[in-house]
Amino acid sequence: MSLVRTTDTQFQLLDSETLLEGLERTGHQVEYQCRSGYCGSCRIPLVYGQVTYKEQPLAYVAPGEVLPCCCTVTEPIAVDCQRISNIQEESADQLSFSGLSS
Repeated sequence: MSLVRTTDTQFQLLDSETLLEGLERTGHQVEYQCRSGYCGSCRIPLVYGQVTYKEQPLAYVAPGEVLPCCCTVTEPIAVDCQRISNIQEESADQLSFSGLSS
């Protein structure tokens, strides 16, 4: 199991799950489509740490990015990803601040 830190929490990745599955399990917002490294929709920033890929993904992966659908976490990492509840709270706060809430 590897430790994963996100923007607002941390969790242990289970042995049998991908980073994407772990992020979903813990309520994080990650866009995805193919779940196999072809499309790149799930690309998120890697703050620190390293991951590996069993097969090189077809989608482009820039330095400082990961494809959570198909990477293997080999050491503690941090990614720039928020939990859904925190995103919703921030949106409500922004609406309230701009005077758009009722």
